[in-house]
Amino acid sequence: MLIDGQIALVTGGGSGLGAATARQLAAKGAKVAILDFDIDRASAVAAEIGGIAVQADVSDEAAVSAAIDSAVAQLGGVPRIAVSCAGIGMAARIVGREGKLSFDVFEKTLKVNLFGTYNVMSHAARRMAELEPMADGERGIIINTASVAFEDGQLGQAAYAASKGAIASMCLPAARELAQSGIRVMAIAPGLFQTPMMEGLPPEISAKNTANIPFPTRLGAPEEYALLAEQIVTNPFLNGTTIRLDGAVRLPPR
Repeated sequence: MLIDGQIALVTGGGSGLGAATARQLAAKGAKVAILDFDIDRASAVAAEIGGIAVQADVSDEAAVSAAIDSAVAQLGGVPRIAVSCAGIGMAARIVGREGKLSFDVFEKTLKVNLFGTYNVMSHAARRMAELEPMADGERGIIINTASVAFEDGQLGQAAYAASKGAIASMCLPAARELAQSGIRVMAIAPGLFQTPMMEGLPPEISAKNTANIPFPTRLGAPEEYALLAEQIVTNPFLNGTTIRLDGAVRLPPR
C-alpha cells in the first residue's frame, strides 16, 4: 500500500514507538490520527505533524469506538492503516514477598496491552471492511505491537509476557479471518528500545540488558520501529506473522 494520501490511526502516539510511527507515516504523506490516554502529549505530536489527537483509554471498548468515529469525522475518511503502540510494562512476581499475589497487575496489564490491542483491531477492521478495495484488492493493514518478551519473558514479566504472547498468537488467525476483506494483520515484537518504559528502569538493569544485545550493542531507536512499520505497510506480501526487531537479543532469565 502506498502511504501517501492515506489516513492512518496510531495508538500510543504521544510518545515512544507510537510517536515515531506517527511522524514516519506523516512524513510519507499520511493524514495521522493519534489516539492516546495522555491527550497533552498526543496533541503536541499531532501539532508537530499536522495530524489530530483523540483521547481514549484503549482498554475501554466503547471509548475506542467513539475515538475512531471522531477521527473519521475529523479526517474525512476511515483509516486504511492502524498501528497499535499503546501499552504498559508493569512488573511483579506471581507470588511475591510474604505470599503477596499480583492478580491486579496481571489484570491491568492484559486489559491495556491485550484487550486494548484487540479493541483497536476490531473497530478498525470493521470500518476498513466497508471501504472500497484498492487496485490490488487491499482495504487496509493492521499492525500490532508484541514484544520479544512473548518468547523471552524475564522474571517478574509473567503478566507482560502473557499479554504480548497473546498479541503474537492472534496475529495469524486474525490475518486469516480478515483476508476475506482484503485486510492484512502483522505484529512487530520489539526488543530493548529507548522508550519511556525502558527509561523507567534502574540504570544498572538497563546497562545489563543493553550489554546482552549482540549487534548493534545499544538500545533500539523508536525510529527503527517506525521504519519497519512503514515497510510492512508498503510490502503487500507481509501478512499474518510476527517480526522480531531486536538486534539478535535473547533476554536472560532476569
